[in-house]
This record gives sequence, structure tokens and C-alpha cells, in this order.
Amino acid sequence: MGSALPLGDPAPADGALGVELDPATPFSVYLHVPFCRVRCGYCDFNTYTSSELQGARQDEYADTLLREVAFARRVLSDAGPLRPASTVFFGGGTPTLLPAGDLGRMLDGVRDAFGLDADAEITVEANPDTVTDAVAAELAASGVTRLSIGMQSAVPHVLAALDRTHDPLNVATAVAAARRAGLAVSLDLIYGAPGESLDDWRLSLETALSHAPDHISAYALIIEEGTKLHRQIRRGDVPAPDDDLQADMYETADALLAAGGYDWYEISNWATDPAQRSRHNLAYWQGADWWGFGPGAHSHVAGLRFWNVKHPAAYAQRLALGESPAAGRETPDAAATALERVLLTSRIREGLPVAELLGEGRHAVAALIADGLIEGHEALRGRVVLTLRGRLLADAVVRALTD
Repeated sequence: MGSALPLGDPAPADGALGVELDPATPFSVYLHVPFCRVRCGYCDFNTYTSSELQGARQDEYADTLLREVAFARRVLSDAGPLRPASTVFFGGGTPTLLPAGDLGRMLDGVRDAFGLDADAEITVEANPDTVTDAVAAELAASGVTRLSIGMQSAVPHVLAALDRTHDPLNVATAVAAARRAGLAVSLDLIYGAPGESLDDWRLSLETALSHAPDHISAYALIIEEGTKLHRQIRRGDVPAPDDDLQADMYETADALLAAGGYDWYEISNWATDPAQRSRHNLAYWQGADWWGFGPGAHSHVAGLRFWNVKHPAAYAQRLALGESPAAGRETPDAAATALERVLLTSRIREGLPVAELLGEGRHAVAALIADGLIEGHEALRGRVVLTLRGRLLADAVVRALTD
């Protein structure tokens, strides 16, 4: 059901932010749909199967979330001028377990409350088994522009190791339906599952490329404490991910994707051209404002961070009472903000301005160039940009830049 919420200060029932909005800062919206048919063994997200939904109903969820949209509009109106959303992202869970009409109503609520930029990017995450021509067409008609399809792997035994139950053949069906509806397509992949070989991973990459998506995400499997997979590894039932193999898998991905015409723009993300980059995820990495709607969703507005209660029933109850669903909040201090800025901005292709580094971090740049971790010519132009080796050792680079 997701990891524990962070510690923080209590959030006021009226949701008052106590900050002043900067009208020049872009605003994004995340809509969390916390429902899944089956819980994947590696997943640590705040999601629920039907047997775990006591006190909450899936068919009432859109109306419940729209109450938070109306609540957020009032709160943000008190903090400054409302800004149209430049990106909207339906994540989960599995958003496409809800009827496309419900997703459309949620998007209409955001449009009515805040407005949408004329070229707003509207993304829906989807399980391949849930995408039909009718679903894709209805999503496109509601204003969705992009479908992010959870392919994960093309190899049945790898999908089984991840507890993914979709038919891998349905990825092609989902991509074709999205294309016919005029939607951009992203495919999500995971590498490093128990029992996955380098040849398995290569097959998944080649299969993904055969679908010619606009965008590909490839994430290393991370074992989160409390998940089924964590318990299996702890008992010795399955092996833990091999760091060296995962590094080989990353290098294989970067080489095959580059050969296929995809450029990396963030450590785990590649696109056919800059217009196909995930603008919503870039908003996170670049420090924009966003409001996360739904149980367990996190928000960031003018430096203030807050997060909602986790269970859908508790979330619905608070909104029914006209109260904020936020469970807690915090305002990171200057040191934490600077660390986060380095951590996030160094991950993207454009990199981090050297001028933003403090003394010791700036002095580390030369050694990082010598170690082949950052691009020397980019550093001369005043930016810290990771090399391929640097992407593999990004955490070490961040430590050197912030110690």
C-alpha cells in the first residue's frame, strides 16, 4: 500500500499555504489513481487492489478527487494569481482501470479550475491490457495528448518475476490504438529483475524499438523495503539485483536507444526529439510548482511541500467534511534545497550551472572531469553534465558536488 509518509509539521484543516505564488513559475498537476488489479511484487507506490478498499469505492473516486480540485482552487486563489497547468499527469496505480469518461471528467475539473496552457501535455499511464481503440479515442477526445504504457519487459519469465500479469502481445495493440487516436506514445521498461539476463534485456529493448514509440523510460529495479520482492530476497527465494549486471544493462540500453534515434535527456529517459521529452517529469527535476491530487499524493508549491493521507477512505472522508486531505507539510531549509537542486538538475542533459555550486563542490569539478564522470567541454561552458560513466555513478557525483 505504499511506503510510509514522511515526517513533517501538521497541515492545517483549511489548507492555507502561507506562501506567495510566483506567477512566472510553471504549474503542473498530478492526478493519482490508486487502483490496481494485482499488486506487483516490486511496487512501493500507494496503490490498492479491490480487496484492500474497505470504506472506499472505485466508482466514486472521480467525484472525490474533484472535491480536492475545487479545494485547491480556493487555497491557491488566496496565495496569488491562478496559473494554467502546463502539464497534467494521471499516474497510479493503473489510471485506465477507471472508465475513460471518469478520467475525462477529472481533466475537465482541472481545466475549469485552473485552465490549461494551449499546448499543455496531458499524459495517462496505462496497463497494455486496458487500452482499446475506444478507450484511446475517448481519452484523446477529452484532451489527453500522450499515453505512457507500462511494458516493463517483452520476456514472459521477467514479467512473471515482477508479478506483471499483462499479455506482452498487448503492448503492440495498445501502441496501435494510441497511434490511431493521435496520441504520442511512451513505453516504460524495468531492468534487473530476478533471473533476467542481458540477452533478455536486449530482447525487451529491441521489441520496444520495434514499436517506434516517441519516448522510452528505462528504470533499474530498486528493491523497496516492505514489498513482496524485498521479502523474497531476504528469505533467499530469489537473488538480489546484481549491480554490475544492471550497469551493463544500462550501457546496453543507451547504446541501442542511441542507435535507434533516441537521445537521453535524463538518466532514465530517452526521446526521439526534444519535443517528445516528458515535460511533466522535467517540471519535477527543474523545480516547478505542482499540486498532487489523490490519496498519498505529494505537492510542491513555492518551496512548501505537503502530502495527502494515504488511504482512499480517509482521503474521501476529509474532503467530505470540507477539510484539507493533507497529512503533513514541510519547508526545506536552504541547505536541503541546494542539495536537492544538485541532485535533480544534474540528472538532466542540460546539467547544472557550475556557478550554483558552493566552494568545495566547485573545486570538485576538475577531479570529476579527470575521472571521466562529467563532460570537460561542458564544464568549460559553465555546466556540469554527466558522461555515460557519470550517469552510472550519479550518486557519487552528487556527493562530490555537495560535500
